[in-house]
Amino acid sequence: MMGGHRRILVVEDDPETAGQLVDSLATSGYQVDLAANGSEALSRGVASDYAVITIDRMLPDIDGITVMRQLRHDGIAAPVLIISALGEVDDRVRGLRAGGDDYLVKPFSFVELLARVEALGRRSNTIVKETILRVGDLAIDLVSRTASRCGREISLFPREFQLLEYLVRNEGRVVSRAMLLQHVWDLHFDPSTNIIDVYVGRVRRKVDGQQAYPLIHTVRGIGYCLRAPG
Repeated sequence: MMGGHRRILVVEDDPETAGQLVDSLATSGYQVDLAANGSEALSRGVASDYAVITIDRMLPDIDGITVMRQLRHDGIAAPVLIISALGEVDDRVRGLRAGGDDYLVKPFSFVELLARVEALGRRSNTIVKETILRVGDLAIDLVSRTASRCGREISLFPREFQLLEYLVRNEGRVVSRAMLLQHVWDLHFDPSTNIIDVYVGRVRRKVDGQQAYPLIHTVRGIGYCLRAPG
């Protein structure tokens, strides 16, 4: 991995295996965080920017597949290496289809683990160069899930980033509240909810506050539109 982006989250409930993973990765120059269960993995996963996440499928509270799906739903795009004793073809396919980037079956060689982690890290670095979207002076990085305006970073929670990403991908188009609810929250339209207006308000304050011109515009009675002037 290039630069200083060498932070890894290890999700493993077995103390012996976790210790070996942490020691092996740390010896290879990585900064390693450890989560011993699914709940801790979800908390750490959304709080930090990881180059790679390794996750055991069999966790004591929430299974690894569910954890991974939730992280993806929350906008976490870090490559995920699934580690599991479940090695049948159906098990591997299910893990990869759920959002995993690679699958390693126990027992495994730590040399192979390191090779796979390095490969995922290189893939992540390559993708970074190709996945920065820009509208005016706004830039959003689809891999690190960060946004900036005029070069200054904008602090966004995962759902806020998803909302901004959808608006940016639809630059110049009016998107309705129903579209946002479906594509950002994966929910059918509920006319009684004001969640869209609340979140758009938060994102607008962060993106447009104290800027020379606004990017997010309200289209009365329809929805919202993100566009740069000119």
